[in-house]
Amino acid sequence: MHVCSIVGARPQFVKAAVVSRQLREVGEETLVHTGQHYDEELSDVFFEELDIPEPEYNLGVESETHGRQTAAMIARLESVVDEIDPDVLLLYGDTNSTLAGAVVGSKRDVTVAHVEAGLRSENRAMPEEINRILTDHASDLCFVPSETAVRNLADEGITDGVHWTGDVMYDAILDARERSRRRSTILEDLDLEEGKFALATVHRAGNTDDRSNLAAIVDGLASSPLPVVFPAHPRTVDKLREYGLWTRATTHLEIIDPQGYLDFVRLLDGAERVATDSGGVQKEAFFCSTPCLTMRAETEWVETVDCGWNRLVGPDEARIREALHADWTPTSHPHPYGDGTAGHRIVSLLSDHVTTDAPDPALETASLD
Repeated sequence: MHVCSIVGARPQFVKAAVVSRQLREVGEETLVHTGQHYDEELSDVFFEELDIPEPEYNLGVESETHGRQTAAMIARLESVVDEIDPDVLLLYGDTNSTLAGAVVGSKRDVTVAHVEAGLRSENRAMPEEINRILTDHASDLCFVPSETAVRNLADEGITDGVHWTGDVMYDAILDARERSRRRSTILEDLDLEEGKFALATVHRAGNTDDRSNLAAIVDGLASSPLPVVFPAHPRTVDKLREYGLWTRATTHLEIIDPQGYLDFVRLLDGAERVATDSGGVQKEAFFCSTPCLTMRAETEWVETVDCGWNRLVGPDEARIREALHADWTPTSHPHPYGDGTAGHRIVSLLSDHVTTDAPDPALETASLD
């Protein structure tokens, strides 16, 4: 079995680490990095910390408009797939890299497999929502993290090739949480006391590209009763400067560079609560039992809201302030995303699928005769 795994953004590196370690024990993998996240802090360090081999291919596609970026990825990825001729294209999440892989795979005789399939925010204004919908409909195998995601696919007529595997991020966080506690010194480096600070991340275009939304987020976070540590994405920093919000943000928030995975997990694990607009961080917070306020109007991780660990506050200053000040202690912690063995299930299902679909040599010989 030869699998071509396609990654391009931080959360995909984390997910791929879980599957790749097991995949390379039973088959061949070619790892392709589209280049979507090309800053060293957002790519190279993750491969090192997560013990993933360096990608065999880096397509070098950097920031552009969604259409141009996706088109460049499709063109460059198609050449790679022609060269290596894999059995499977393995895709992760909901980025432009994911969609590019789905388009390329749908035009070839190759199995397209989507990890984290079936998620829906019901907000088609989000580019990620369109990416995940199109990818699911182009995929032969949909590896689904939750029962809600299974129902979402069924509602769209997708039932064949759907497998509930649990969430690979749960696999990853179980390992990373313990390693970060042993190896990371980020709390000491920033002079932070466990449980005595809040963590914030902001990167969604709907927030960063709208001055009023970004200003409301900065002002809401500034009201926190605890110090707020803010690892800022380069694009977010650019927008804070462009909108004249940089001084306000740096006066009230501790803005730091993007962190490596283990340091970020240590911050997430040590925080009293987290404020974010990231889908992945919402879920990582849930796995670390850190209450989360999500600065979006919707979430694809509805289970985290249903069980009380996540609150949707939008880019609304008053609601952010209220959620930061609220006495917030969820009473239970269910496990809607599996048991931490999703990676093993995915590799087993891929192996079974490729073996089942492989042509019978005897039949091939008979047909030639």
